Amino acid sequence: MSDQLTARLNRILPKLTSDELLSGSGLGNEIGFYVFDYPAEEELRVREHIQFLLDHLPKSKPGLRVKHVNLFDLVIDYLKSRNLLDRAIEMQRAQGDEAVFKALSAPLHESRLAQVFADAAQPGQHDLVLVSGVGSVWPLLRSHALLNNLHPVMGNTPLVMFYPGKYDQLTLQLFGILESRNYYRAFKLVP
Repeated sequence: MSDQLTARLNRILPKLTSDELLSGSGLGNEIGFYVFDYPAEEELRVREHIQFLLDHLPKSKPGLRVKHVNLFDLVIDYLKSRNLLDRAIEMQRAQGDEAVFKALSAPLHESRLAQVFADAAQPGQHDLVLVSGVGSVWPLLRSHALLNNLHPVMGNTPLVMFYPGKYDQLTLQLFGILESRNYYRAFKLVP
């Protein structure tokens, strides 16, 4: 158990309930996107903490409307709704990963999924949106591309992405080992 991660996890709840984060004050007209990065090997611990947050946010700030979106569940549900999931699984068995990635590239394009995300998150109906499942949905969905496409649909609702990797406020590096992707418009939730 990482003492540094424990200290960072303990700072999330006060940050999420702060008026500064919820109102977007101090952002200088920047969009209210935040990233909580963590070592990928701590995924299960962070999942437990997300559930803790979901249980305690209403107690810490009564009336706060929070939506949690798991990107893996979102993509699976979307593929099911389009009758693509079973076909994709069969295609993967018969033709391999590359064939599936090519076949799903249009339906899972980030610009299309941004609207699917907005429909699920309903940012106009919530005060805060939490996002998880980033590592589970890779490589079908790239988080940096999705974030870029979410800017127009989130409005003023803050979004917090739990990211299994490294974020240095310039690049996202999934699992701490994959090639970095430029994404500079989010803030670190807690250093």
